[in-house]
Amino acid sequence: MTGPADDADATADAAPAAPAAPAAAAASVAEEAARRRRLAEVFGDVLPEGSADEPHPTGRDDRWYEENRPPHHGG
Repeated sequence: MTGPADDADATADAAPAAPAAPAAAAASVAEEAARRRRLAEVFGDVLPEGSADEPHPTGRDDRWYEENRPPHHGG
């Protein structure tokens, strides 16, 4: 037989959890960063850091790289 006391216990169990403390949030961020590092070690980078239309970090254009391509890379 269920009564008001049983309903109160069910409501208390369904209450949302208290917000995480800042230390717990920082640990979560560190855990996520560690997880990403492990995935990158196994699978490599899925997406490049830059796109083809972005300038090269050295300031050199594609022509310079083509002119200075090592012979074993063809061309």
